[in-house]
Amino acid sequence: MVSHILAIGCGLLLDRIIGDPPNWPHPVRWLGTLIAKLTEKWNHGPHAFRNGFGLVAIIAAIAFAGSYLLVAGAAAIHWSFGFLVETVLIAAGLAQKSLGDAAEDVYQPLVNKDWSLAREKLSWIVGRDTAHLDESEITRGVVETVSENTSDGVTAPLFWAFLLGAPGLWLYKAVNTCDSMVGYKNEEFSKFGFASARLDDVLNFIPSRLTGAIILLSTRNERRLTLRQRFREWAQDARKHPSPNSGWLEAATAVQLGIQLGGVNTYKGIQSVRARMGTPVYALQARHIKGAVRHMHIATICFFILFAIGGLILELA
Repeated sequence: MVSHILAIGCGLLLDRIIGDPPNWPHPVRWLGTLIAKLTEKWNHGPHAFRNGFGLVAIIAAIAFAGSYLLVAGAAAIHWSFGFLVETVLIAAGLAQKSLGDAAEDVYQPLVNKDWSLAREKLSWIVGRDTAHLDESEITRGVVETVSENTSDGVTAPLFWAFLLGAPGLWLYKAVNTCDSMVGYKNEEFSKFGFASARLDDVLNFIPSRLTGAIILLSTRNERRLTLRQRFREWAQDARKHPSPNSGWLEAATAVQLGIQLGGVNTYKGIQSVRARMGTPVYALQARHIKGAVRHMHIATICFFILFAIGGLILELA
């Protein structure tokens, strides 16, 4: 257990320092290629709903078994080699640096009043239309993305890594990748993507709520609310979000920063109204991007410490 915790800690540190260099091979790209091929083959006809279950089962099994065999095979050569392979696999499955870098890519042109570049950079990380957004809406897009993906891309993978090692992390990543590619409630994917979307909701159920609570407990509240007030507003607003998990992150961020998230988003010219979360004590500004990234880093550290201590206690019990 101690070496397992150390591998997670080293993987977390490696991701924070190096991240995902764009020219390096990455398992998510390989999974994405396989998902795309199976989707093209299976997402049609009367069996699309059933085929969707087959897709997520196959992708998850490949990711879990592949990472397990890599770690076990390396450990059979030498324990230190197994430790190194698990560390690298864990680092590759985390998105702390890449998420922070993506936010910074929008923040810099935003503070320099380069609206067109800020909108372009935002379009790389969100699905909504960005061509006519002002500073507050650009900021909202980044803050919501960082907040939601603090769980999706960082603490949820850590959660499954603590439970099942690198294979558990990559099982989660496989399901999450399936969800990001086919888990849409539209005519094309509503049946085929159902299994991927629901399984992703299940795997992220505990991490999203735990991460939101950690944000409330460990970061500065700009409105100086009592802990009871924070949790009450958080619980009220989180349930407004159409996602069963994302609201718990976005609501926590809104409560702590004293801002309001949600509102009108446009997707290919079609407006979508999201429930508003948080009290708009402060107008959304570029500085709130820094606040959301700071929340991500603090929550990640606290999440790791919490589970590391829990693992050590179980080891000694």
